[in-house]
Formats: sequence, structure tokens, C-alpha cells
Amino acid sequence: MIVPLGGWVLVQSCMQLEQWRRLWCDDGRDLAGLPSVNVNISGRQLAEEGFVELVGDALRHKLAPACHVTLEITESVIMQRSYDTLKMLRALKELGVRLAIDDFGTGYSSSSYLQKVPVDVLKIDRAFVEGVARGGSDEVLARTIIALGDTLSLRIVAEGVAQRDQLILLGCQLGQGFLFSRPMAPSDALRWPSSRARECSGGRSERTVA
Repeated sequence: MIVPLGGWVLVQSCMQLEQWRRLWCDDGRDLAGLPSVNVNISGRQLAEEGFVELVGDALRHKLAPACHVTLEITESVIMQRSYDTLKMLRALKELGVRLAIDDFGTGYSSSSYLQKVPVDVLKIDRAFVEGVARGGSDEVLARTIIALGDTLSLRIVAEGVAQRDQLILLGCQLGQGFLFSRPMAPSDALRWPSSRARECSGGRSERTVA
């Protein structure tokens, strides 16, 4: 069921993004600040003939701005190093979407191969993020991934963030997790960035992972 279910999720995400875009414009806000959507893509979906066309159709038919759509693909799938995988990823990038490597750190990536893969984001696997506060090998690995991302001009996102201070010290400025918010309805999600911006500007000087 992952192929039809994944296609439905993609279409629904693009539809929601376009609804947000219209509301954002109605409020006179700068589109640069429009919330983005991330959609998890499975290896089965990538292996399907016509997947690139499916993504393109979802973007066009739902009028969703491609630059605000990020497709998340696990490291194990991307690092298969097949010609077909690279060809597929490059075709997706030509549509204007962003690509993220999910659960990064659990596979066997090399910096030389990452330079060939057209990705924009590395997401540090939650298992290593949880171990950052304890120090040791997890902290070393997280620090290495952050440095690698800086070298390759990639955005770094920490997954499953429970505390942020140590991540900030390591140089990671983006994260996701219940520390920031629980799952919410689409209408609440649209208001959330504004409320967070007011909260972070309310006299506090520290930089935040958000």
C-alpha cells in the first residue's frame, strides 16, 4: 500500500501548501516566510516508473510552490549509488523541490558521494541527537555531520530534539521535535510561526533551534 498511500499523502500535502499560500497572500505576508511541507518518500515510491511525473503533476494541479516542498528520503535508499537513483534525484530537483536525507548517520555515506547527490538537507538521526547531551561518540558524530553540512553548504536539521542548548553549541540551528510543538491542525500550524517569532523576540537574546 505504500505506493498509493504515499501518492495520496503527496497530493494532500501540496493541496494544503497551496491553501496556506493563499491565506498567506491574503494577509499580505512575504511569501519567503511561507511555511514549507516535508513529505517522506519511500524506496518503493522512488522505484516506481513515473514517480517524477507524479510529483510534477501534484505540484502543477495543486498550484503548490515547489520551492516550499521538501522530499525526505532515507540515507539507506539514497546511498544505493545506482545510476537510476541519481537520475531520479536530479529529475526531482529540476522540478524545483528540495531534497533531504532522512535519518542521516545510520548508513555509510562518504563526503565524495554526497557531493554528487543533489540534496539540500541532512537530518541527523534521532538516536545520535538523544546522545548529544551525554557526550561521547554520539556528540562526536553529530559534530562531524554538522561540519560536513557546513562544508557542502547543506542545511542541517536535528531530529527528535528534546534539548537544544548543546546542539546550538555544536553549530546546529535547526531542529524538529516535541520540544517545539506537538502535532497540530493545519489552521493552527499556519499561526504557529508567527507565535514562535513573537516568543523568540520577546526580550530573549539566545539563538534558537526551531
